[in-house]
Amino acid sequence: MEHVPPAIYTLLSCWTRFHKIGKAPYVIWDEAHFGKFGSHYLKREFYFDVHPPLGKMLVGLAGLLSGYDGSFEFKSGEQYPETVPYVAMRVLMAMFGVVMVPLGWYTAVELGMSQWACHLVAIMVLCGKSPSQSPVYVAWLCISRFILLDSMLLAFTFSTVFGLSKFHNQQYQSFSFDWWLWLAFTGVSIGCVASVKWIGLFVMALVGLYTIEDLWEKFGDVKMSVQDQLRHWGARVLCLIVLPALVYMASFKIHFLVLNHSGPGDSQMSSLFQANLVGNDFAKNPLDIAYGSKLTLKNMGWGGGLLHSHVQTYPVGSNQQQVTCYHYKDENNDWIIMPRWDEPDYDPNGELRFLKDGDVIRLQHASTTRNLHSHSIPAPVTKLNNEVSCYGNATIGDYHDYWEVEVVDDIKRGRKEKFVTIHSLTTRLRFRHQDSGCYLRAANAILPQWGFKQVEVSCDKENNPKDIHTYWNVESHWNDRLPPGDAKFYRSPFFRDFIHLNVAMWTSNNALIPDPDKEDILASKPTDWPWLRLGLRMCGWGDQQTKYYLLGTPVIWWGGTTSLIVFLVTLGVYLLRQQRKYVDMEPREWDHFLYVGKIAFIGWFLHYFPFMIMGRVTYVHHYLPTLYFSVLLFAHLLDHFIFSSRRFTDRTKWIAFGVVAFLIVGNFWWFRGLAFGIDGPIHEHWGLQWRKTWNIYNQL
Repeated sequence: MEHVPPAIYTLLSCWTRFHKIGKAPYVIWDEAHFGKFGSHYLKREFYFDVHPPLGKMLVGLAGLLSGYDGSFEFKSGEQYPETVPYVAMRVLMAMFGVVMVPLGWYTAVELGMSQWACHLVAIMVLCGKSPSQSPVYVAWLCISRFILLDSMLLAFTFSTVFGLSKFHNQQYQSFSFDWWLWLAFTGVSIGCVASVKWIGLFVMALVGLYTIEDLWEKFGDVKMSVQDQLRHWGARVLCLIVLPALVYMASFKIHFLVLNHSGPGDSQMSSLFQANLVGNDFAKNPLDIAYGSKLTLKNMGWGGGLLHSHVQTYPVGSNQQQVTCYHYKDENNDWIIMPRWDEPDYDPNGELRFLKDGDVIRLQHASTTRNLHSHSIPAPVTKLNNEVSCYGNATIGDYHDYWEVEVVDDIKRGRKEKFVTIHSLTTRLRFRHQDSGCYLRAANAILPQWGFKQVEVSCDKENNPKDIHTYWNVESHWNDRLPPGDAKFYRSPFFRDFIHLNVAMWTSNNALIPDPDKEDILASKPTDWPWLRLGLRMCGWGDQQTKYYLLGTPVIWWGGTTSLIVFLVTLGVYLLRQQRKYVDMEPREWDHFLYVGKIAFIGWFLHYFPFMIMGRVTYVHHYLPTLYFSVLLFAHLLDHFIFSSRRFTDRTKWIAFGVVAFLIVGNFWWFRGLAFGIDGPIHEHWGLQWRKTWNIYNQL
């Protein structure tokens, strides 16, 4: 019978998440991104995104199971054609929202909460969740109803906390089957949540802190043998470090296996990786580099781009033609290997002259004929380095155009002493400016808007042979006088590709900073979240559009934030009273109060505080995993002060439960229109703007 209430709540959750889920037949908010990524899996085209691949693979799987062929482009606001089973895809994504309700219930049970508190947790998750397509974010309801990653992120966060609480309750029978089962379950959940979004690492930190405290207490148990101590350490390392890492890496392995065709994200990966994609011709390009060869140069720093130039000039410094690093393929990435000005002109019919270590060359920009150039003028962003520009033309130039080729090594052939000729894709090079002695470098400095936010290329005066941002390799290579390469020569090891992609993701994520030149009405600050100062419009706000506004159920949101303050005050009072030798609780009750409070409060803190120090742009949906822990703390405090208190009768407890449940459900019912979509002019729906900062009624 104890499973009847969660079963009922789960059925109600199905209604809240599936009701009118297909009402808006157009692309809502980030469906434009994640629906498109799902399409790439169905077409097996390689793409790049700042998030790990598991969630997007599940979107692709939802499309596959729904009969979608991957042909739709998912442009924001565009209406879904009949060929796209968007309702079925939303339903499959909403299933992750459905499972959050029973997970919330059973987590409360495992945390030792009373039946009243368990009901409140389930009701708050039920009425606070986001049904994949909803307006005023009746908390988690709205986010679960669209083709997004957030429902998966939340579901795996819930499952991790559930697994941790189950494992905690098995501590009295260490190394039993159930003990191993729930420890491994927690590890797999950590791997899954981190494989959807890196925010999942915050719940991993919670598990880590719990584990450190647990092992420390066991270390103080002098009755425990050294062998058992080592077994406990080994079990944690295996299940909470190795297992999550294997799950995380497995998601990337499947990602690489499925996306084996060339696609829009190729350039974020190494040249060697791209050479193995179906539809890519790198492996057919000539192997040896010769004078007169047209080529592209790929920076080998993590997330590095292609050496690029365009007709626009620097508005500062030399005012010469800009040189940047660019992550997309176009003809402005093409360069030609040319001899120095004091050497005979290149003869396209003369004897082939292969490029070698120590050669001094000119790099001529193919489309503008200007030469790669450097001088003692400071670079526009990295002031300690010299500026790199393009100067002159095919007949005009000077000694500042000379670059000495320094071979580092070759990925396939090893140390440079083992070979003479330079190969495309595999040979790692550095380019030393002959006059000033600085090295061509492209790190992660971003140019201002006048440089189209592309990566700055500069000339580094510090000769650091280990600086990978000064390493380059030839990517594309064209020379009609040379035979095509052998595709069998190119193999890219998985671990190298795995590291490369993760660093590229990290670099791109850090580049998502607020643009001071633009006002982002969707963005919000972490300080806005706890008191629900601002929401997020998920679509257009016209009178003829179905409108969705991502906000939160105020009673749940504000109740959770208030509980954080109350918990700290209560904890402080109890500690002061303990110091004065007052006994407020039995040791077992005190341990339980601390245990649940630490899981909830520290979980909230670990999910919230990192956003306070992040430089990247943030939105209100980033608070959603954090909200879960404030919900648990809210229920825990109600349980502590009312439902588990010996001072109140059952009648009083039922009244308190009824009042809180009524406020939660009533608040949900008040905003139900926002949860399932608002039609018509927004001003006809009164009573929705409880705070002046909610931009619900203004049209801008």
